Amino acid sequence: MYECYYFSGKEMYLYVGVSLGITVFLGFFFYRSMWGAAALCPVGVYAYLSFQRDKGERRKRKLETEFKDCMMSTAANLRAGYSVDNAFTECIQDILPLYGKTSLMLGELYRIKKGLCNNQPLEELLQELGQRSGCASIREFGEVFYIARQSGGNLPGVMQATANLIGETIAGQQEVQVIISGRILEQRIMNVMPFLLVCYIELGNKGFFDVLYRNLSGTVIMTGCLAVYLTAFIWSRQICKRI
Repeated sequence: MYECYYFSGKEMYLYVGVSLGITVFLGFFFYRSMWGAAALCPVGVYAYLSFQRDKGERRKRKLETEFKDCMMSTAANLRAGYSVDNAFTECIQDILPLYGKTSLMLGELYRIKKGLCNNQPLEELLQELGQRSGCASIREFGEVFYIARQSGGNLPGVMQATANLIGETIAGQQEVQVIISGRILEQRIMNVMPFLLVCYIELGNKGFFDVLYRNLSGTVIMTGCLAVYLTAFIWSRQICKRI
């Protein structure tokens, strides 16, 4: 299932450590207390889940790119005279040198090949891939392929049209990313700017912010600042994702 991403052992330790580091840093920065860090455990959990979602989105985009090249290879194989089933399995020879043994689509092609050896219909295997992928283009292709296979439609044309459509979608996404890359960089700078300003003032005026720590009024003020910062951080991330 590509909708859910699960960290490997090393990745899990890495991102747990990063999330814990974020929690401890925020606890010290806003409260100068380990109790404050303990109270911010939900922030660490949110950070961990955000890393997991981001990795999952990157994996889905990678699968979509590899699927596009697989469709182009399959269309070429069909035009060369291969049967539909063999056209898919022959894609392994193109995907392997192009993306290597760690390719997501390579694993899916081996899965399709194994299913075909077990007499599973290709259209059902592709529909299953579309459902597991979490990518609208792959899911829609599985449905279109099923209809084309049942009705005897122009399969090479379907493959080529799918590859072109996915290619246009990816190209459009890349253009948008280039356009908003400057805004994303600005967002990341603004995320760290409050901490840099406070550190700069603290270095120049030792103890300047001591009045905000270890007392009730200071704790209330810093909690309000933390709430404003987290709201702005989450809001800016959502804006960048929706563009």
